Amino acid sequence: MTIIISQQAYWETWDENLHHAYKIDPGDDLDTVYRCPQQFGGGDLRVIELRKGLQLVISNYHFSDRLILQSLEREHPLEYNFYLSGGHTDKYSTIGAGQYSLCGSGIAPKEHCEWSAAQPIIEINVHMQPEIFRSFVGDQSEQLAPELQHLVKSDRHYHKNSGTTTPAMQVILQQILQCPYYGITKRMYLEAKVLELMALLVEKDVEARTGEIQTYQLKSDDLERLHHAKEILLRNFDNPPSLVDLSRQVGLNECTFKQAFRQVFGTTAFHYLHHYRLEKAHQLLQTGEMNVTEVARIVGFASRSYFASAFRKKFGINPKQYLINRKNSL
Repeated sequence: MTIIISQQAYWETWDENLHHAYKIDPGDDLDTVYRCPQQFGGGDLRVIELRKGLQLVISNYHFSDRLILQSLEREHPLEYNFYLSGGHTDKYSTIGAGQYSLCGSGIAPKEHCEWSAAQPIIEINVHMQPEIFRSFVGDQSEQLAPELQHLVKSDRHYHKNSGTTTPAMQVILQQILQCPYYGITKRMYLEAKVLELMALLVEKDVEARTGEIQTYQLKSDDLERLHHAKEILLRNFDNPPSLVDLSRQVGLNECTFKQAFRQVFGTTAFHYLHHYRLEKAHQLLQTGEMNVTEVARIVGFASRSYFASAFRKKFGINPKQYLINRKNSL
């Protein structure tokens, strides 16, 4: 079965379900969780008004049937969204898990978007009014740099692009989902993370428009070689080969390997491995069977202090405290 509904009617149905809304943070009246209407599916939508003109939405719901949402031409703020699960298809593209889209402000065209019932939707979405974006210039009477002006329009169709979520973006997304704070501390933390994500997206957008990244033309078997290199790295994460040895093992010269790896995976081989080690450490600490020193050694960190610093930067909590919290929750 397929549900075809206008955007206005869709959100009016959510509004009719307001009696099921609840507060997840008693100290914050601007943080509300809304239940998905039963006629669409199940799950919830968490809406946090971080400040006037800046809204964070965390979605975790599923549709019971294929849904097509029809939208008329309308005013639109700056918006970006990341899918961790599920995705949607519109007139221009399909955005799925591990991808993002970035829309500038302006006029959104008449369009329809389609969601499948096959997978749950886990999504982080941010709406930002153009005045917030302009505020980073300083004096808002000043003009934005030419390479940023396409993101802030008023009477023209908005700019829209999409891309693959980088490891650096993935770290921030997980920090948002696992935010350990409440009240004003939570709001400060989440606003910082939202703006950090925006900075990474703007950087990627500017690089793409100005051609600052020189892309390597991948040959037919290069992608297979790069994925093989990734497998070698992850298989030997505790004692990885050098870049020279790794590139030789997969039959690429070092310069080509570094450039192509970054192009395909969105980061360097070193940073890819670094984040994998931390994810592995997180999994090991969850079991509660090893202490921090043992986990650091197993995932390849020679220095416990460096491991603790890296873990805290990625997950927002010290590994020792994470281990204590985990044991207390069992």
